[in-house]
Amino acid sequence: MCNIEIDSLVTQYGKVVYRFCLRLAQNKYNADDLYQETFLKAVEMYNKIDKNNNPKGFLIAIAAGLWKNNRRKYERRQRIAPEEELNEELAYSTFCSYSATPEEIVILKERCKEIRTAADKLNDRLRIPLYMYYTAEMSVEDIAKALRIPKGTVKSRLHKARTYLKNTLEGF
Repeated sequence: MCNIEIDSLVTQYGKVVYRFCLRLAQNKYNADDLYQETFLKAVEMYNKIDKNNNPKGFLIAIAAGLWKNNRRKYERRQRIAPEEELNEELAYSTFCSYSATPEEIVILKERCKEIRTAADKLNDRLRIPLYMYYTAEMSVEDIAKALRIPKGTVKSRLHKARTYLKNTLEGF
């Protein structure tokens, strides 16, 4: 039955897909919407999901595609009728490991915030593969399949993103 198998996909890959959505959307509310849209689309495209050939990559690719579409719609609407931006602090979940002392915890949290801020400044071509690799823990091959680009292009984009982050964060 379709529902049982979709439930197993949610159980198996839900956390990874949600983390990826959270990184893309940069706030909890938009991430929740993107996550729901991703699995709704997965239900619609159920017959195209190959359970033996990287379903996690398929779900991540759906999320990335939906996010790009939503972002294009938002930018088009902003050109037509711009709205004021709210100055809210972004709700990030902390993916850093904690140390024993409170000082180390504060330093790690600050470092993670700096890395996320720098990564968020990357353009989509570099940021999406970076998030897929580190947040969704996908292999280069899986990213290439999901984004429909050659493996060498994925490697190149990851290298460029890492180089940018290294150069940006060297002063810290």
